[in-house]
Amino acid sequence: MEKLLEGRVAVVTGGGKGVGAGISKLLAAEGAKVVFNYNSNPSLAEKTVEYIKQQGGEAYTCKVDVQYRDQVEAMMNKAVELYGGIDILVNNAAYQPNLDIDEYTEELYDQVMNINLGGYFRCMQAALPYLKQSKCPRIINISSVHAKRPGDFDVCYSMTKGGITMLTREAAVEFSKYGITVNAILPGGIIIEFKTGTTHRFKFKRIQRARTYNLRMPGMPEDVGNIVVFLASEKGGHINGASIRADKGAMLF
Repeated sequence: MEKLLEGRVAVVTGGGKGVGAGISKLLAAEGAKVVFNYNSNPSLAEKTVEYIKQQGGEAYTCKVDVQYRDQVEAMMNKAVELYGGIDILVNNAAYQPNLDIDEYTEELYDQVMNINLGGYFRCMQAALPYLKQSKCPRIINISSVHAKRPGDFDVCYSMTKGGITMLTREAAVEFSKYGITVNAILPGGIIIEFKTGTTHRFKFKRIQRARTYNLRMPGMPEDVGNIVVFLASEKGGHINGASIRADKGAMLF
């Protein structure tokens, strides 16, 4: 059976662990050659590469901090050097300190904005020349349900996710002349190894109510990855500028 992404090249930011690893694995399983970065955990990144290769796929990982344009450009150039181009960009790398407003320092505020929103912007700029040359170019931004609903656990994280939603819509309009589709996925709670920030602080009344209706079941990275694969494939070509929730309906509460 022909794979959906056979011969395509994908760059995934933050692809070594968590949601990014799930995305990287599924892209590779569908035939894409995957380049992804890590910033703080090389061991998990190498495990993801090893898994992909054991399954017969191709992958490469590199240490890149998406706050810095030269590192982002080097990653894109490496993908082109290794595999001949870029067809798919998945922006996923994010930092979530889980702090209240009065706990944020100026430096931490800048860092969250620079990674979560600035990183997406830089990667889109750096990948654009190569995406223009692709026959089936795709950009998929991983946002969050907190782009639309307050989380009451990290205002700056939610602000960046809201910004990603509008960045997605603007880029979808601007890049349409190149045949590039740009979409966002808004995951709800996802089970991953660990978060980069401190312990979550949620309000539990809404969560318990959603569980009553079986709508607050946590997802797995692969639940997001399956949507990425579809959007990246030719089958997803008619979807553009969309924000797709992946939360089993938890946003209804």
